[in-house]
Amino acid sequence: MLDSSTLPAMLPPPVLLTRLDQLAAIPEEEAWLAKQKSAQTRHAYRLDVRHFMVALGITSTEALRKVDHHAVIAWERMQREREDAAASTVRRRLAALSSLFKHLVKHGAASRNPVVDVDRPAINRDEGSTAAFSKAEARKLLDAPPADTVAGRRDRAILAVGLQVGFRRAEIAALKVGDLHQNRGLDALRVTRKGGRRESLAINPQAAQCIRAYLEIAGHGDQPDAPLFRPLRGNARPLDPAGRMDPGVIDRMVRKYAAQVGLARGYSAHSMRATFITTALENGAQLEDVQKAAGHRDPSTTKLYDRRGYNPEKAASFFATY
Repeated sequence: MLDSSTLPAMLPPPVLLTRLDQLAAIPEEEAWLAKQKSAQTRHAYRLDVRHFMVALGITSTEALRKVDHHAVIAWERMQREREDAAASTVRRRLAALSSLFKHLVKHGAASRNPVVDVDRPAINRDEGSTAAFSKAEARKLLDAPPADTVAGRRDRAILAVGLQVGFRRAEIAALKVGDLHQNRGLDALRVTRKGGRRESLAINPQAAQCIRAYLEIAGHGDQPDAPLFRPLRGNARPLDPAGRMDPGVIDRMVRKYAAQVGLARGYSAHSMRATFITTALENGAQLEDVQKAAGHRDPSTTKLYDRRGYNPEKAASFFATY
């Protein structure tokens, strides 16, 4: 048994008690956001819950915690009928709100999760909607940026990582110089996946060559902790404290070069990922290897990006000639 005379000495100091009180006063909504491992996820969840609150005129956490399934149904319907939001967008927002209420119920801040009673719009789970480039179009994109400028070399390297390695735009923007390394005699990139897990993947020699050519002209190849791809004229948003690119810049860059080589609208940075997955599978890569490269936990997610089943040249419409 403990001697009662030792108890006072074991109590936390007043300063620590004050900090614990402050932590206890943090709203559960903020605690829910804080526990998300990815800054991108926290940002997206905050926007999705804010969309719900603004749409329903909710101005306080107390009112938020009291909403029922009628409010969520009205919000879901408003997104579909008034905003014409994509099914994937509606499902994502509902998932964010459901995650919040699951947390609130678990910690006694809400009585039940009102999202569980709301049907979510159906989506095609056999094929995603992201447009992919053909092999010829991808080659044109890779060759589109000028090879004699820092911007051109950087863009060539980014396109190579997207089309020949398959990283997400946020993963590309987060790369550091030291993430390019040798692993068992082959060029590889370390990448931080969703949830914060780190992986090392062997990469296409052409992509490694593009990265080294960019570092040579950019002059920061001797700084392993520096961002690999740097904004040249600043981001649309305030500059990242670490000097990293805004992932949105990569979207705009892909659209710019797609237009430059004569492609219609509808492409994005995600198109590079769909192109990588389709091309790798088409050229004989195993699904489990492509799944690992894409950073998917479930092979069904990888299959959503596979465009091998879509062959427009064999469309039945072309045979309906009158």
